Amino acid sequence: MNIQSKTMTLHNADTVPYLTYNSLSEIKIIRHAFTTRLGGLSEGEYTSMNMAFNRGDDPDRVTENYRRFCKSAGFDFNTLVASAQDHHTFVRAVTKDDIGVGITRPRDMESVDALITNERGVTLVTYYADCTPLFFVDTKNKAVGLAHAGWRGTVGRIGEKVIKKMTELYGTDPKDVFAAVGPAISVCCYEVDEPCAAQFLALDDLNTEKFVFPKGGGKYMVDLLETNRQILHAAGVPEENISVSDLCTCCNSDLLWSHRATKGHRGTMSAFMCLE
Repeated sequence: MNIQSKTMTLHNADTVPYLTYNSLSEIKIIRHAFTTRLGGLSEGEYTSMNMAFNRGDDPDRVTENYRRFCKSAGFDFNTLVASAQDHHTFVRAVTKDDIGVGITRPRDMESVDALITNERGVTLVTYYADCTPLFFVDTKNKAVGLAHAGWRGTVGRIGEKVIKKMTELYGTDPKDVFAAVGPAISVCCYEVDEPCAAQFLALDDLNTEKFVFPKGGGKYMVDLLETNRQILHAAGVPEENISVSDLCTCCNSDLLWSHRATKGHRGTMSAFMCLE
């Protein structure tokens, strides 16, 4: 399978595929990857690479999916720490003491939509199926973060909150941050109603004309990726340090899980990142 992308590369397409950002791959202090829906053991509506334990899939198959993916993409299965997402904006700092949480150990917290760490030997894991992944790398202080930005997390400025928490805990200067946005459902496919659009339009310090587009009849097209890009730039990340995916999950639902394309009958993808 091939993809048409100027920002991302598909690896191991014939076995256990995964995506990486071209820009982040140039940063030697990290390893990162994004799963696809292919290359796993799950069956039925989860076929085949489902990373979620909470959607009714066989947990043994999900665990084996993690093992297969980690082997393919070069991660240590024994270093994973997972989020506990519910479309809010809480940012959790994790350490080696948290390894296994959400994967081989039970969740010990709820409502965790972003993870950060400055420790080697800790791999962050977050979940997606149309919502926007956000990757953060502080190249100076050697810290990383992942965030899940659904529409609620986006208008709640979760990207900005990750930057602030990294600044507070690790001394991060936003100017030293490299960030990546997506893959997610893109403006071509993301239609919302008026109450939802109103929350994006309320971000009036941003250029809302670039991410909210009226369709008529109380419907709007919203660009989640552009919204998050502007939020990161407003938080101090240099424009040239932000990469935005050109892969729409809905348009590429043969490769990527899309909640809208499958009408909710789906598995889940994950973003992974660690310090090398």
